[in-house]
Amino acid sequence: MMIVLWIVGGNDLWPTLVVAGMDVPVSRIELGRSMLEIAFELDEHSAAPVFLQLSRAIIAAIDAGRLEPGRKLPGTRALAVSLKIHRNTVDAAYHEAVMQGWLVAEPSRGTFVARDLPAMPTAGSIHPGPAAEKGRVRSTVSLPTCGGPPMLFFSDGAPDARLLPRAELARAFRRALTTPEFLRASGYGDPRGALALREALCEHLSAERGLALAPADILVTRGSQMALFLAAGALLERDEVIAVEEPGYPLAVTAFRAAGARVVGVPVDADGLSVEHLERLAVSEQKLRAVYVTPHHQYPTTVTMGAGRRIRLLDVARRHGLTIVEDDYDHEYRFDGKPVLPLASRAGDVPVLYVGSLSKVLAPGIRLGYATGPVDLLQRMADDRQAIDRQGDVPLEHAVAILLREGDLGRHARKTRRIYQARRDLLARSLTSKLGAYLDFAIPPGGLALWTRLLPGLDAERWSHEARRHGLAVTPAMSQCLDLVRAPQAFRLGFASLDDVETSRAVEILAMTMP
Repeated sequence: MMIVLWIVGGNDLWPTLVVAGMDVPVSRIELGRSMLEIAFELDEHSAAPVFLQLSRAIIAAIDAGRLEPGRKLPGTRALAVSLKIHRNTVDAAYHEAVMQGWLVAEPSRGTFVARDLPAMPTAGSIHPGPAAEKGRVRSTVSLPTCGGPPMLFFSDGAPDARLLPRAELARAFRRALTTPEFLRASGYGDPRGALALREALCEHLSAERGLALAPADILVTRGSQMALFLAAGALLERDEVIAVEEPGYPLAVTAFRAAGARVVGVPVDADGLSVEHLERLAVSEQKLRAVYVTPHHQYPTTVTMGAGRRIRLLDVARRHGLTIVEDDYDHEYRFDGKPVLPLASRAGDVPVLYVGSLSKVLAPGIRLGYATGPVDLLQRMADDRQAIDRQGDVPLEHAVAILLREGDLGRHARKTRRIYQARRDLLARSLTSKLGAYLDFAIPPGGLALWTRLLPGLDAERWSHEARRHGLAVTPAMSQCLDLVRAPQAFRLGFASLDDVETSRAVEILAMTMP
């Protein structure tokens, strides 16, 4: 069924929508002095619910520049009557677009296209495409050559800042600024972080990750990267050795090298870090002091270390006197089954420094991480932290403590988990449909990225360069490897920060720029 929206310019009036089985191309646009006609297809046979189809069509119109920032949308009742669908369906469509940051609902005024969106391409840049089978129609979008910063990013697994629970965080901030601990402070606070947040984290980590902690056992940092940097300085002497996953997280390597340590890669396979290689290294390298791992969702390959290998890793660390640095950077995002408990929850007498992040749950710009582990190591980290940053962001820490205690953070994590799972599945379907003959990947049970291997003959670096020229940033796997010669031809494609329209555009660019 084809739905045609007539948008009268200049006075925010929306006449009744015309609903008819019209043989009109999906991309048809007629722009006049006072009226903009937008046609989009409502597929009654689609697996996607009607509200999601409607939401995607509105977002596509905004993204194409056919609905400009600040444009008022019709009321849900009027639109429901016009479309002959339930008002709750329209409300759900609007809510989805609001949640993704494309629309803004203003009390007593209505729903508007978000005013802070950048200028979109004009409607005239989109052209009708040829009809596909069974009368379905596809639009053809020409790819601009981009000389400036990319318009789209396949991140390394960042969350979508547009989903930040702004209202809840704003309320928590206001309350945090009136807390006695903040108002009575006559000097700097505890370098380990606000007591309220450490108490809230104790309850959270006990309930969710099986860690029995006291507030003194936690060090709050400005993001998990600070925790890794402090751990490197407190744990390693110059020229001592730390083993890391290969491929692995490049900023962890940067932190360890900043402490003067030597970094040695240990291969990763389908079950995570190779414990056999680690043991051989421990036997041959007398200065090996620690091993850095991401066992829950290995960075960048996303594989989960199984129970048997976890037990063997703890055994190797125990026998060779190694400290394990466990980075559980996106524990909340497990889509299939329950999250796997961290190594730290069953380490026994093996020293494990456990590092986590709240930035992945909220937004990359909200810098909150934490570490827990051996008391003496945490104390050295706290001392070093005080030397460079006497305390954390006290209002932010109190605000997030409120979100944790009152369940807002948990509700937000559950909501975004559903959204990110849908985005994962959409990216997987799109890649299979358009690039299935050139990419090999498995759908990960958790995490915010897909690890995609290129089939023989394709060059990830060359492909990345060509995609960037056309407005898409995608990072080849060589940036995550110590040994560039043996780096796999692969991409880590972060899907969480892209909505449905952006994902489709990004895959389209990948397909069109394949070398």
